[in-house]
Parts: sequence; C-alpha cells; structure tokens
Amino acid sequence: MEKGLALPQDCRDFLHSLRMRSKYALFLAFVVVVFVFIEKENKIISRVSDKLKQIPQSLVDANSTDPALVLAENASLLSLSELDSAFTQLQSRLRNFSLQLGLQPAQETKGQVGEEEEPAHPAEPSARRHVLLMATTRTGSSFVGEFFNQQGNIFYLFEPLWHIERTVSFEPGGASAAGSALVYRDVLQQLFLCDLYVLEHFISPLPEDHLTQFMFRRGSSRSLCEDPVCTPFVKKVFEKYHCKNRRCGPLNVTLAAEACRRKEHMALKAVRIRQLEFLQPLAEDPRLDLRVIQLVRDPRAVLASRMVAFAGKYETWKKWLAEGQDRLREEEVQRLRGNCESIRLSAELGLRQPAWLRGRYMLVRYEDVARKPLEKAREMYRFAGIPLTPQVEDWIQKNTQASRDSSGIYSTQKNSSEQFEKWRFSMPFKLAQVVQAACGPAMRLFGYRLAQDAASLTNRSVSLLEERGTFWVT
Repeated sequence: MEKGLALPQDCRDFLHSLRMRSKYALFLAFVVVVFVFIEKENKIISRVSDKLKQIPQSLVDANSTDPALVLAENASLLSLSELDSAFTQLQSRLRNFSLQLGLQPAQETKGQVGEEEEPAHPAEPSARRHVLLMATTRTGSSFVGEFFNQQGNIFYLFEPLWHIERTVSFEPGGASAAGSALVYRDVLQQLFLCDLYVLEHFISPLPEDHLTQFMFRRGSSRSLCEDPVCTPFVKKVFEKYHCKNRRCGPLNVTLAAEACRRKEHMALKAVRIRQLEFLQPLAEDPRLDLRVIQLVRDPRAVLASRMVAFAGKYETWKKWLAEGQDRLREEEVQRLRGNCESIRLSAELGLRQPAWLRGRYMLVRYEDVARKPLEKAREMYRFAGIPLTPQVEDWIQKNTQASRDSSGIYSTQKNSSEQFEKWRFSMPFKLAQVVQAACGPAMRLFGYRLAQDAASLTNRSVSLLEERGTFWVT
C-alpha cells in the first residue's frame, strides 16, 4: 500500500526545495522586521540625544548627587550627620533639576520674543539676578536690605539662615567654622533656586504639610506677606513672626516657593556668612547670576551698637568699663580681632578680583549709605543690573528723614545724617582704643581714621571717615 502511494523522486525533490525556500523567506522577513524596528529605535534615541544636548553639561554636573559632597570637604565635621542625610540632598536637587528643565522652553520663547520686538530691557535666560547682602550684625543691614525688599519684582528673604544657626550645633574651632560655612552655602544655593523646602529641615517645630507659623521675621519680607502667599487668617493659630500690615494664615512654603519663581529677581540678606571664598561654587553655578554686596561699618560703631542690642553677651565688657581694670580679658579681645579679620580678608579677596568673582562683588560702607542713601541705592542697583523703581526711591526719601524717636534698635527708619556717628559721643575712649588696636588693619582698609585722644573722638569737626570712591569691582 505504501509503495503504491510513494511519490516519484522528482516530486519529492520539488517539495523539499519548496520547504527550504519557505524557511529562507520567513528568515528574510524576520530580518527585515528587525531592521525596521532598529531604525525606529535609532530615530527615537537620536531625538532624545538632541534634547539632552540642549542641557549644559555644567547643569547636569551641578545636579548630580555626590555621596561625599559635604563630608569630603570637611571629614571632621561630625555634626553634618545630623542634617537628615545632607538635607535630603537627592530629593531637593532632583526637584531643582526638574524645575530647571521645565523653565527652559519658556525662557527660550521669551528670548525669541525679545529679539522680534526689541524691548528696552530684553529678557534673557541669564537676566534673573541673585543678590546676596553679606554683612554682620549691627552694620545697618536691615536698613540696606529694605532697598531690595521694597522693589516689587524682587523676592526678598530676611535672614533665612537664622534657622540653620539655631538648629545645627557646631563645636568651637577652625574645622567647625569651615563646616558651618559649607552648610550655610549649600542652603543658600537652594534658596537662590527657590527651593524653600530646604528650610523645613531647620524650622522648629517642623512644618506640617508645608505650613509653618515660625518663619523667622516673616514680616520683614514683603514677598511672604503678599497675595497669594498671604492666605486667610486662621483664628486661634499663633504666629510668632507675623506680617506687619496685614493678618495672614501660617506660611505655606509651597506658595512661597511658587512666588519666588514668579518674581524676576531674588535677593536675601545674611549676617552668618563670613568667608567670601566659600561662595565660589555659587558664583560659578550656571543656574545663578550671583551679585555679592558686602556691607561694612566702623567696628567701633558696631561694638557700641552690640553692647546695647545684645547687652547680655557683653557683661564682661561692661564690668571692665565700670571697674576701671587695666586690661580686658584676652579671649574677648581675640574674639573681636577674629571678627574684624574675617571681614577684612573677605573684602581683600573681593577687591583682588579673582576670575570667578569679577563683576560680582561690591563693597559698601554703611556710613556712605547713611549720608547719601539714594545715591548709594542707585549704585547698588546699577551694580546688580536691576532697574531701580520709583517705589524704592520714595521709600528711601520717606524713611531717611524719620524723626529721632523712630530710630529704635531694630528700626529700618533712620535720620541718616544724625545716626551714623552718634556712637562717637557715648563711647568711652579706652573702649575705642581696644577696638582700634584689635581692628586696625580692617579700619585702614575701609577708610576709618583712628582717634588719637578722647577730644578727637567727640569733636564733630574731626572726621573719622576718609572719603573713598565706590568700591565696585567690575
């Protein structure tokens, strides 16, 4: 039976050949499909690569997470381990990276509109300024800070680093001083990028759902008391640092961060940053356009003001003056000398114009601001590259002609022509001598003359201020 059904040899060869050709055809079809798929994948990868090329490499580097970012720079700083894994570094930096990517298209579009319409002040991606008013306590920084707080297109923060100082403890010594500067710098960088969430790690008690009643001196920042940041007032909720001219609910950090991003510029004042060299990464950050204004004041005036404002910290000085002892305790003198030297060294660095700081540093004496507030305000705004508005000019005119009764310890209203040398007529000469001996190099650099005797200290016709031009490094 099987023999009867057997096919001729020619038919069997034909069928075998047909099966082999079918296999080859299927294989070729598979190869073609794979090739088409690979081509599509290549096109997709190419488009993604083109998009990534638009992101500056420095931006990627700046947002990369280095596990040794802080500890490598100061391995002896044990207290950094208390900062909740370096301020939850990965989360905040990824958030800033996302914000930066989200803002890029709007900035590019804005630049194209500027090219077509040619406005008087074309807006470019780098037009946003980040102004740091760098000072020490009792140098008039609250008053000068108002020059930026009163301008509507500037998001201004008053002493945000106060929270870090109150939360993070550093042991005395050079290593901890450097460590504190690194912490302040990293927080400052995040704040300039409008990442206000970084402060939540340091506010006590900790905010809940990004709401806090304990933002230090909130009322000294107009941006935190304007709509929509000023939410409806909540009864029976105590806010320690409330807004001055209106009643607001607890500060919503999310709304504040959004308001920061909407403003054209960002400014803040800090009295806790002493070493200018630690700001180099901020000056070189491609996301920032940093301008540093270092405010200084006659150290004799600073000490006289501190002995009134911080009386409890200067009991040793007062006892020395009252008891007529020959010598003040050496540690007190060394502390004063150290403060003056840190200010002097930062100023000398800024005036030397290193490449990273060129065009980004300005030195201002409080005495010059007090004598010519409007002129100095215009110089500071010109240095920052921000047009000064009539709103600020009006505030300066009204608040530099205040009555004598309005010039309290923390007041930002000053009768400028009367205030800046008021200390001379109440400071004992031997106290002035101690300051002059400890701070002589800084005083000579900034143009403060030494008083030779008690008569020259209190003589109004004897000027203790040398006339200097603008300390403006371009």
